[in-house]
Amino acid sequence: QVQLVESGGGSVQAGGSLTLSCRFSGYPYMDTCMGWFRQAPGLEREGVAIINSDASGGMTDYAGSVKGRFTISRDKAGNSLLLQMNSLKVEDTAVYFCAAPERRTYCSRGGWGPRNFGYWGQGTQVTVSS
Repeated sequence: QVQLVESGGGSVQAGGSLTLSCRFSGYPYMDTCMGWFRQAPGLEREGVAIINSDASGGMTDYAGSVKGRFTISRDKAGNSLLLQMNSLKVEDTAVYFCAAPERRTYCSRGGWGPRNFGYWGQGTQVTVSS
């Protein structure tokens, strides 16, 4: 059974930092594109960042609203996905989800979205206050 479990969310003041982690279990394709998404109340789920496998070049891509502030990476053991979030803004407040595709997938720059991912974590709340 595939499980994705996020951790690291919490409350922080604007300008602060948080690091989210997503641990995978039972997932057979660690060498694939993986991503982070978020959903704020009343809004649709939006993409935050993706990272392709090291074997395919490890390309990362970010939503314009987080570029330069967030960094997606994999831990050295290769079984967790990380999201380092710096200079947090009030508008970053949302539930953050990690996601993985149902088969090995390459995410092209600007060409990925929720439709590319079939496995999702339960989400972790990030609240940024002014």
